[in-house]
Amino acid sequence: MIERLIDSVILIDHLNGIDKATQFVLSLDPNKTAISVITRTEILVGIGEDEEELVKAFLDQYHLLIIDREISDLSATLRKKHGWKLPDSYQAALSLHHNMKLTTRNIKDFDPKKHDFVEVPYSI
Repeated sequence: MIERLIDSVILIDHLNGIDKATQFVLSLDPNKTAISVITRTEILVGIGEDEEELVKAFLDQYHLLIIDREISDLSATLRKKHGWKLPDSYQAALSLHHNMKLTTRNIKDFDPKKHDFVEVPYSI
């Protein structure tokens, strides 16, 4: 069973050498961890061509969640309700639909005191 959806900011921190992020990422069981197509795209856009093969292999260890009609509709509802940007509403919709934690450092949009599906593993 997949337990968490890792938000882009966590993996970007790891790839940028932030020790707290690396420690957290290394503690994860890839079989119980997912990323979204949004996260994959955001990560790949931010890397150099020389890093692409290695980063893709890193991302490939996680389950990849796609956006379908059901997720899209839930995302629209969440976006209306919370005013989230589209990528954030998709991340939330994926987490809620699949009954897993959204693991992020983005407490501006995802305050864990307001949203019980959010976990914040570290701060910087």
